Amino acid sequence: MNTYHEKLSLLSEMIAFAKIDGHVHEREYRFLSIVASELRVEKDIFENLFKEPAEHIVIKSEHERILQFYRLALLMQADGILHSNEQVAIRELGINMGLSPFAMKSVLDEMKRSATGLIDPEFLLAIFRAQQN
Repeated sequence: MNTYHEKLSLLSEMIAFAKIDGHVHEREYRFLSIVASELRVEKDIFENLFKEPAEHIVIKSEHERILQFYRLALLMQADGILHSNEQVAIRELGINMGLSPFAMKSVLDEMKRSATGLIDPEFLLAIFRAQQN
């Protein structure tokens, strides 16, 4: 992630995704807070993104788009409830990011099979690489 504005855009996208089911669950909020901390976004700026989203910036790097898709997939599972509108939205977001629908489905299926919902980052990238060939 190159700029602070890109980080704010990423967080805004994640917050909007968390709101898809009508509210932000406490576990979703904690996950978002951890991401904000990792991105070195100040707490007050992070809080303000819930009221006033940052300007959307298109992620140019495919690697960053894949990571953002994975963050959204983790966020989708954070509250322990999988809403159908979340499933539709994550697919639409991934397609809008230019990601392979087959790779996205494979990632989501692997996350479901995982006891923790996590998958190895190298395996994540390998799934997308396999779809490029």
